[in-house]
Amino acid sequence: MSVITAVETFDIRFPTSKELDGSDAMNPDPDYSAAYLIISTDAGDGLEGHGFVFTIGRGNEVEAAAIDALRPHILGHNVEELLADMGASWKLLVHDSQLRWLGPEKGVMHMAIGAVINALWDLKAKRAGLPLWELLAGLSPEDIVALVDFRYLTDALTPDEALEILRRAEPGRAERKARLLTEGYAGYTTTPGWLGYSDEKLARLAKEAVADGFAQIKLKVGASLQDDIRRVRVAREAVGPDIKIAVDANQRWDVQDAIEWMAHLAPYDIAWIEEPTSPDDILGHAAIARGVAPIPVATGEHVQNRVMFKQLLQAEAIEVLQIDAARVGGVNENIAILLLAAKFGVRVCPHAGGVGLCEAVQHLSMFDFLAVSGKKNDRMIEFVDHLHEHFVTPVDVHGGCYWPPSAPGAGAEMHRESLAAYSFPDGATWSGDVPSSELSAGTVNATAVPAVTIPELARNEAALDV
Repeated sequence: MSVITAVETFDIRFPTSKELDGSDAMNPDPDYSAAYLIISTDAGDGLEGHGFVFTIGRGNEVEAAAIDALRPHILGHNVEELLADMGASWKLLVHDSQLRWLGPEKGVMHMAIGAVINALWDLKAKRAGLPLWELLAGLSPEDIVALVDFRYLTDALTPDEALEILRRAEPGRAERKARLLTEGYAGYTTTPGWLGYSDEKLARLAKEAVADGFAQIKLKVGASLQDDIRRVRVAREAVGPDIKIAVDANQRWDVQDAIEWMAHLAPYDIAWIEEPTSPDDILGHAAIARGVAPIPVATGEHVQNRVMFKQLLQAEAIEVLQIDAARVGGVNENIAILLLAAKFGVRVCPHAGGVGLCEAVQHLSMFDFLAVSGKKNDRMIEFVDHLHEHFVTPVDVHGGCYWPPSAPGAGAEMHRESLAAYSFPDGATWSGDVPSSELSAGTVNATAVPAVTIPELARNEAALDV
């Protein structure tokens, strides 16, 4: 028997706002960040569980504090018991009524629970000597169903229906695994499309993406209609007629704005419109889906739990479902969402990029292909080419594809040197740039880097008029 002896937390931030990496119509100056945790035990094997919540800078300390609030739930617990029944471990954290009050099952607290759950899965996979995708794909249908909390789902998906989906996918698992290992899993890239990039940089990066084998790129839109038309035209001219171009408004628009705006972009053969409006607006997404058809609507990176995904699917509001490894309650809840997508026949193209999201979410897509939907030809995982060097097992993306990781674990583990250098506010990256008094006041973007604005975002709300 072994017990959990420590839960360390870290506030990790990268100054990506300096080059406007990650900039979009709602988030003009993100500093990609991770509220990070390490679970240690007294097992003597040296194995640790690593997990994180992705944020974009200020507020990361709030997320780290939420992880700290969960420490009493697992510190001193029997590790074997926690890992043997991950469905029960999920409920142990989610069903704390006092912490649940802060959501319920959404927001800062729920994301913190997801980080802890993912860290436990990382430890479980390392103990099994398997990458997470392979560990999950080797579970029986009954064991997979036992991971899911079906409360609030049974009007759309029952445990028996989930079992049927999983049993239907059992034949051919070995053949699909062989295909995954030899073909990889398709990716698409957002690297060219950040809103703060010049047209020249957009065109250059778009051409490089095609040369790297990507069959789809994605552009950020939503600040200025005329600028969006120009930028999409630049991208289309750069990549030619055969490469797909998706666009992402990052929640910028009202419903009618989205419909009218997309009418102007439609001639450029848009692969999908992502996050056109508030992620909480189920009926708004449904209205937009009807209004912009046949352009598909995609969303998911800010959808807070399985219940909202259920409603988006029931309302026929999305054609592309975008799970996120660090938004909902961890691996368990993402399995519930994958099962819902399979029930409704909707393709899954995860959100990634950020800090470690590519490393984490690839495991879920590969599990989905092997054990749930059995599909990957119509699916892609987002890829953004930065910050991977900070991870012990960075993603292997080449030829436009993700290649299955073989290292045991869930891919979340960062180098200790990176944790030390980018810890906020005392790591060398931050303490050398900004006086500690200003850092503690939360003024990083105002003081650590020259003031940079996306001109379109400096305009008033008239910028939304189409």
